[in-house]
Amino acid sequence: MRRTVLVLIMLALVADPAWSQDLKKLSLDDASAIGTTIQTDNKVKVEGKASIKITTQWPTTICLGQVTGLDVEGATLVYKAKVKSDLDGMAFLEMWVNVAGGQYFSRGMNDAVSQKTNWKTIQTPFIFQKGQKPERVTLNLVINGKGTVWIDDVVLSKERLK
Repeated sequence: MRRTVLVLIMLALVADPAWSQDLKKLSLDDASAIGTTIQTDNKVKVEGKASIKITTQWPTTICLGQVTGLDVEGATLVYKAKVKSDLDGMAFLEMWVNVAGGQYFSRGMNDAVSQKTNWKTIQTPFIFQKGQKPERVTLNLVINGKGTVWIDDVVLSKERLK
């Protein structure tokens, strides 16, 4: 009986709104408060009519898209892009893959851009064994730092297992 009363008192304390305290309120009245802008850049590009220019004040991950229906069983899927940077930090490609109900990732941290670079092709691979088929592939650009990154010419390719 004592335990039941104690539990009820504790639940009342946790549920009491008087115990709630707002620590910080983010105003979203102006999109620049988010600290990241994504825009089309018609002047700085590798191919086509434009590239994507991402400017951020802090580390961020940008999802560039998702792909389904890929036939890469028993092969390596390679996510490549041309990237240019003016960063205090680094940027790299990240690929999330859904296989047989699980979610796995590949991060190209060894093939990244940092500081001020001209266009550079960077990549990250994901190996599929026989019997493994991707249900969905999510393609991200990870920026660990602040500054500007341009990305263009994104390609997914299939390579034989070595």
